[in-house]
Amino acid sequence: MSLISNLKPGGKNGVPSSESRDPIGYLVAGLNRLAQTDLLDKVRLRKPAEQAVFSVTRTGFKTITTASRTFAHAGKGGQPGARPTPASASGVFDLTPGEDEQMLVDLVTDFADEVVRPAADHADKACAAPDDLLKASLEIGLPILGLPETLGGVSEERSAMAGTLVAEALAKGDMGLAVATLAPGSVATAIGLWGTDAQQQTYLPAFSAEDGSVPAAALALNEPTVLFDVLNPSTTARKTADGYVLSGTKSLVARGDHAELFVVGAKLEGKPVLFLVESGVTGLSIEGDPAMGVRAASMTKLLLEDVTVPKDAVLGETDGSTYTECVRLARLAWCALAVGTGQAVLDYVTPYVKGREAFGEPIANRQSVAFMVANIAIELQGMRLLTYRAASRAAAGKDFSREVALARKACTDKGMQIGLDGVQLLGGHGFVKEHPVERWYRDLRAIGIMEGTVLV
Repeated sequence: MSLISNLKPGGKNGVPSSESRDPIGYLVAGLNRLAQTDLLDKVRLRKPAEQAVFSVTRTGFKTITTASRTFAHAGKGGQPGARPTPASASGVFDLTPGEDEQMLVDLVTDFADEVVRPAADHADKACAAPDDLLKASLEIGLPILGLPETLGGVSEERSAMAGTLVAEALAKGDMGLAVATLAPGSVATAIGLWGTDAQQQTYLPAFSAEDGSVPAAALALNEPTVLFDVLNPSTTARKTADGYVLSGTKSLVARGDHAELFVVGAKLEGKPVLFLVESGVTGLSIEGDPAMGVRAASMTKLLLEDVTVPKDAVLGETDGSTYTECVRLARLAWCALAVGTGQAVLDYVTPYVKGREAFGEPIANRQSVAFMVANIAIELQGMRLLTYRAASRAAAGKDFSREVALARKACTDKGMQIGLDGVQLLGGHGFVKEHPVERWYRDLRAIGIMEGTVLV
């Protein structure tokens, strides 16, 4: 089914009715607007980015971020902000997506198949997401998927489950482009979950702008240190009379050279804390940080050299609890990305081994090949169930630390094995860029390394 033919608006003139103000209705309306433009054709036929862009990203650069937006501070500084209500839970262990959730999955899957997948190869080579694709992701409401209606979002309940399903569906198209499109919404979700009234009033209106001026934003937790422990960051925050001074280096920051707002993790008085850092502050600079995989997300380093932020820049609590929850939600997002990419591998190798012949018969007739494909399907389903279980508990406001730890362990180990087996099943074809399996293999190796960047 095509992306366009699947559109079923819920209200007059393609606008969802007031009775369906949920992620589904808004996504349907966004996709309807998207279908009426030429964005799909632009993305499908988009040329590779200029060689200069690739060269700069590949070799590294250091610059002040190109973003220049000034956020107008507003609201009462000490007042807690609005919070999304926990999703209702039936208590039954049934992780099957509901009707609305399945419709959401179908819509985003079509977007991933028709827009993301065709752009993935060029984006990987250019280390940059196509501008038209990023604009299209705004049209379907990805930046505000995790925000409640009261904050300009699309949901009345905590949407960790919806975010997990969206991340999985997008990753079936390409993990790097999924990260690039989900990064701004991750920052918006973080502010919606832990921000004060002042922080929400200052930053969130920009993420729900209808004129397409949604800011690029990034969640920066990773650091380029040996044996990096995300709960014990090397980046430091020193308290002063006027605020805080941040010093350190963050790595693997998605689209950092375009970001206008960062959520930065730093250690304050022995505890890990999140800080809101605007791109225009003195002492902040960006350096290219291309990696083995997830290259379409334009990974960068964030250099903080005595960056001064105000007192109200702290996001959430200073006892480490907010930071820890952020890490868990980010790991959940990466598990969802692993499941989506693993599904892409399975969907690709299954018809390949049935059509590829050796010694006069399909290689799928060989037990070693058939068992390897079956094992991918088995491990993938285990990864999915663990991830969904963690997401459902997070959405319900329950403790999900155990569940997300199990999901991350499974997705790290089995995800990388699925990528390796995918390459192996294609033989020599798995080693060349003619087939996307080698890119998925590189992307899946990021699951056990990445911290932060995206969250649900």
